[in-house]
Amino acid sequence: MAKPDRHLKRALTLLETIPFIDGHNDLPWVIRNDAHAKGDVAAYNLARQRNDGDTDIPRLQEGRVSGQVWAAYIPTEIEHPGRAVLEQIDIVLQMNAAHPDVFLPVKRASDFARAKKAGKIASMLAVEGGVGLENSLAPLRVWHAAGARLMTLCHNGTLDWVDSATDEARHNGLTAFGRAVVRELNRLGMIVDCAHVAPSVMRQVLEISTAPIVFSHSNARALCDHPRNVPDDVLDMVRQQGGLVMATFIPDFLSESVRQWMGPLRASFVLHTEAERLSKIAIHERKHGPRPLAKLEDVADHIEYIAAKVGAENCGIGSDFFGVATTPTGLEDVRRFPNLLAEMLRRGWSEESVIGLAGGNFIRTFRAVEREGARLRRTEKVPYGTTATITS
Repeated sequence: MAKPDRHLKRALTLLETIPFIDGHNDLPWVIRNDAHAKGDVAAYNLARQRNDGDTDIPRLQEGRVSGQVWAAYIPTEIEHPGRAVLEQIDIVLQMNAAHPDVFLPVKRASDFARAKKAGKIASMLAVEGGVGLENSLAPLRVWHAAGARLMTLCHNGTLDWVDSATDEARHNGLTAFGRAVVRELNRLGMIVDCAHVAPSVMRQVLEISTAPIVFSHSNARALCDHPRNVPDDVLDMVRQQGGLVMATFIPDFLSESVRQWMGPLRASFVLHTEAERLSKIAIHERKHGPRPLAKLEDVADHIEYIAAKVGAENCGIGSDFFGVATTPTGLEDVRRFPNLLAEMLRRGWSEESVIGLAGGNFIRTFRAVEREGARLRRTEKVPYGTTATITS
């Protein structure tokens, strides 16, 4: 008989009373692309445990998730991006409407405590990628009115106003319009997310933003040299200026051996579906041997490294679960979150630090963003403009 894991028992006991918040999950994109559902949440049937994905209501509940940030993600190259973002937002709103007994929509930081008290999952809407703005500030306010409270500035492609970490830099960071986007997110009380942006943008946003920012699903560049990860000098700025770095589970961002093995494939992934990507990986494995595996311990290593640089109070977790991608061993789906907290306790983290990592730090950051937004709305006018008109 296996010996009971006292650290896991301790983590589970903590999660009875504290919120666990995952900073990034792409389930809405999975629902959109499901061959049967095609964006219809009722047809997808979140209430049953699914064997073809990593996220559903039974497993969220088993994993003690009490707060989930859902990404209204669209790829940079999608046609009609403004419409596509609204369609993704609609999927999140459908999820909340279809399961009011499970999900409590988040509009304020205090909603996480309300959800926990009610035994529900706080459901927070985020927009991943500014391509849907179509170079105008006005959609930001529409997204906010629809419930979005976090925006990832770009995805894998450079836009007309912001450089991506995984594409050619064209602007040396942000343009004047890009700076206006950051300021308007501050005024609205929306969290600015620097996952996916180039390091030049990270540095500029940390200087421009008057509210704390987050990296909703990024790891440490020093441990895994992927361009999506956060360099040491940026981590130093986070320590000085505040914010949150949320460790992610993507193997490519966790393990240097995985990153190097994937190197020959990465450029060809940009315009392919997930099924096509998995097929390419299978072909590569036949030629070069099995793909190396990332492990739960790799995630813990990144968390410890980031905490040493920015402080444990500025760390969080942003899984980036999205259905069918390879995940670290020990973190196969959303049921496994308690295992990661148990590993941090096993490594000597205090309960206070684990409580912050699990969700307390995110709530504190969100509150600070709200306060700054309230302050700015008392003094700042609503800005208007596009990339064509905002040039300085």
